[in-house]
Amino acid sequence: MRGIKVATAVATASVSIALLAGCGGDSGGESEPFDGQSADDIAAKAVEATRQAKSMHVKGDTRLEDGSTVTIDVSVDREKNCQGTIGAADTRADVRHTEATLFLRGDEQYWQNALKQQPDAARKMAPKLQGKWVKMPANDAATAGVCDKQGFIAAMDEDKSERQGMKRGDTTEVNGEEALRLTKKNASGETLALYVATEGEPYILKSETEGGKNPGSVTFGDYGKPVSPEQPPADQTVDMKELAGEQQA
Repeated sequence: MRGIKVATAVATASVSIALLAGCGGDSGGESEPFDGQSADDIAAKAVEATRQAKSMHVKGDTRLEDGSTVTIDVSVDREKNCQGTIGAADTRADVRHTEATLFLRGDEQYWQNALKQQPDAARKMAPKLQGKWVKMPANDAATAGVCDKQGFIAAMDEDKSERQGMKRGDTTEVNGEEALRLTKKNASGETLALYVATEGEPYILKSETEGGKNPGSVTFGDYGKPVSPEQPPADQTVDMKELAGEQQA
């Protein structure tokens, strides 16, 4: 599963994210924690615990091959309720998903970037979108991306053949919680690390990639805390579909 690969797309006014977390193989010599369990067993339990969690907070960044950096800082639950921020380069946008509707609020540069494949639309629409909560089309890719907790976990377990060769490391702390570090160095020179909570449920607390073309890290926390985003006020909301129709008229 190749460590974390945070691929945050903010083109054509949509956002999607996939988190791929490495899992793996060798048993270690430590007696505590997870006494007698292999790295493969621990990682599998961490993925399942994270899958079963009702909600979580995800925060991280990664560098893309073009040198730009993308970021995410959102709370999300199994019903796709979510709120937080996403960013790329020097822009960022607030995001909310509630009552099966996605809203984004960015500055003019954010929308210029998001609509860069449609220059005429960007020129006409970006000034009208800046600072507004933009209601995205129902079939927008973002609804199945950044606000899809279960989609995150499915991506993490996408390729089970890569759950081989990780080793147990030392215990450390992630945001004040004790975690066991599992590591693996792959053929492309990346060092992958997965941090698993040692107390309570074996949740994933952090996943990171060092070296290679896409270094980055993601932390996970606030497991089980309610996510209750408010629907933006009507007078601060713009419907992207309706606005696009007006521009074409």
